[in-house]
Amino acid sequence: MPDDTMTTSRKASALAAFKDMPREPGVPKPDPILVVDKVVRRFGGLTAVDVDHVEIQRGSITALIGPNGAGKTTFFNQLTGFDTADAGAWTFNGRAMNGVPAHKVARNGMVRTFQLTKALSRLTVLENMRLGAQKQKGESFWRAMIPAFWRGQEDEITERAEELLVRFKLDAKREDFAGSLSGGQRKLLEMARALMVEPELVMLDEPMAGVNPALTQSLLGHVKDLREQGMTVLFVEHDMDMVRDISDWVIVMAQGTVIAEGPPSTIMSDERVIDAYLGAHHDAPLSDTELESQLHEAEAALEAEIEEETQK
Repeated sequence: MPDDTMTTSRKASALAAFKDMPREPGVPKPDPILVVDKVVRRFGGLTAVDVDHVEIQRGSITALIGPNGAGKTTFFNQLTGFDTADAGAWTFNGRAMNGVPAHKVARNGMVRTFQLTKALSRLTVLENMRLGAQKQKGESFWRAMIPAFWRGQEDEITERAEELLVRFKLDAKREDFAGSLSGGQRKLLEMARALMVEPELVMLDEPMAGVNPALTQSLLGHVKDLREQGMTVLFVEHDMDMVRDISDWVIVMAQGTVIAEGPPSTIMSDERVIDAYLGAHHDAPLSDTELESQLHEAEAALEAEIEEETQK
């Protein structure tokens, strides 16, 4: 674990990067690790994602929020190679990533977790962890026949996996099948397994969804710790208390597009965000015409209900 001085320094550096930054969609960042341009994903006649420009600041914790159906997970799927965008381009550390399959995206240091965990249920917790390591010599058919080629590396991988299991308080479950874990423990396992890749950018899709409140604080601590370990975090979340607690910057999506960006302390008071969650003009008084129209609709519905009861 990093010491308090380093923790304060990295958090301060992340916040300093956003100081005095314009609160507008697509605002340029001082040192972006991920840059996205004009990404579009359509399903038939529905445009699920239409993101003009987004930059993710290196070394920060950025939250991606928005109402249900805003396109957040679909956007994640495009960036990480689990789905194919219809248009657009994005770079990670300056390297073009559009069209790159998911396993190669991970090898480049950009990993993600899922809203519905993807633990391999019939493998043990430790075996799940080992699978996360990259460039394993034993994956070659011929080398796998000669243990001397891969035994040393496997020992190193196992040691790193054990260290992460201790860190995530899963060491007591190391020999249990992953399918026997609780929902919160599977979230912890998925996050720990992602770190076996030794990533630079960790993308978390609703890390708190379905998690027992007893494990929530533990997960929050681990997300914060990712930044202190030198990683960049981009996460999707609906829990606004969590967003305010751990994020340095917030990006808001609605109907597939980015509508606002800003610090967590002010983003929820942004009219664009309020309208996206509650509907435009949600707090404006109704005009006389609107009141009369609503009254007529209510009367018509009541008359229809009475007539239906009469005919029974």
